Amino acid sequence: MFKTFEQTKNWIENIKKFGSKLDLSRISAVLKDLNNPQDNFKSIHIAGTNGKGSTSKYIANTLKEAGYRVGLYTSPYIVKFNERIVINDEYISDEDIIKYVNKIYPLWEVYNERDDVITFFEVLTVICFMYFKDKQVDFAVIEVGLGGLLDATNVIKPEITAITNISYDHMNVLGNTLESIALNKLGIVKPNTPLVTTVDNINLHPLFKEVTSKNNAPLTIINLDEIKNITLTNTTNFEYNFLTYSLKMIGLHQAKNAVLALEVVKQLSIKLSLNISNKSIKNGLENTFWPGRFEIFNQNIILDGAHNIGGIVALRNTMAKMYPDKYIKCIFSMMFDKEHEKVIEVLDNFCDEIYFTEFDYARRADADTLYMESHSKNRFVSHDFKETFRKLSHRLRENEILLVTGSLYFISEIRKLLIK
Repeated sequence: MFKTFEQTKNWIENIKKFGSKLDLSRISAVLKDLNNPQDNFKSIHIAGTNGKGSTSKYIANTLKEAGYRVGLYTSPYIVKFNERIVINDEYISDEDIIKYVNKIYPLWEVYNERDDVITFFEVLTVICFMYFKDKQVDFAVIEVGLGGLLDATNVIKPEITAITNISYDHMNVLGNTLESIALNKLGIVKPNTPLVTTVDNINLHPLFKEVTSKNNAPLTIINLDEIKNITLTNTTNFEYNFLTYSLKMIGLHQAKNAVLALEVVKQLSIKLSLNISNKSIKNGLENTFWPGRFEIFNQNIILDGAHNIGGIVALRNTMAKMYPDKYIKCIFSMMFDKEHEKVIEVLDNFCDEIYFTEFDYARRADADTLYMESHSKNRFVSHDFKETFRKLSHRLRENEILLVTGSLYFISEIRKLLIK
């Protein structure tokens, strides 16, 4: 049995990431052994390539603002391991993680002996479900880990589902076409359960209509043209349905994420006859903060976990709008199993200098590999990300911005240097 948090966390983080079977049979059996805790609370299920964490946070914050007790399950973490599982902005405690791991561990050993190991994400998901049940949340906002169809979270019976967007990521699991990726994410659609989406690729809309129609699931595709007058200052400001909003989260894409959250809450409110005012929605959206998503420090250092092609394009667009005349220095590190070559191609086109680096993480790409993929005239390689960040951040001129981007895990490491 586990006694300390460090011991418990180390065990969780060293569990296999992928199991012998790519289906939901194992987690379904484990949850059944634990009396199906996921059936004891109302849930909202969020999928998508980018923006699902921010959208989930907007929804949770809005429901909290309306007076509800709201669980939020997201990944990965930026600040602290415990931030994956939250109720009303309060992280699950170290003691609770130890308690739930000790409940799961005997089961884990049984499955491990059968060579059918309960994976890292499955263990976290089971902890989340047990915790939310025991703490009697009114709602749980559950972010998909990867894809949708075979994701460990896809055992819930949600009140409503949402898909943010469809872009290229995790193709080794989800397939090489946008259609196959979309189909996997549409795996969260449930019979007679509304789906709301901001997917703007009209070529994918027939697929969305086909899947929802087969499930008799009401479909809402939000018209993004209804989001008007987006401006970026130290906030993201926009108009939607004749109301104005001002978000703490900065980025052109954040207006889209916030509107998706708004429509999910409104549909949930209608479905369950909730009394959620426009004021609660407005306050909930406007007060939402999510670390590592276009997070600005000292007015000239930006951290953004853009780790795929959709994310880097959104970052480029926001940088162009915010800093059209600035000289952009970029520090970049990424996972080897991501599409780093295509991401670097975008970086080459809007960054004036790029410093390719690496950090201590099993899946990270080598700095030399990333450097060789770049065609920037001002590209550099460094194997010491801390020293590179220290030098660049201390020598910034008035017209310069330091952008740190790539893996969210890398952003987490840099953030520690800024918040000592």
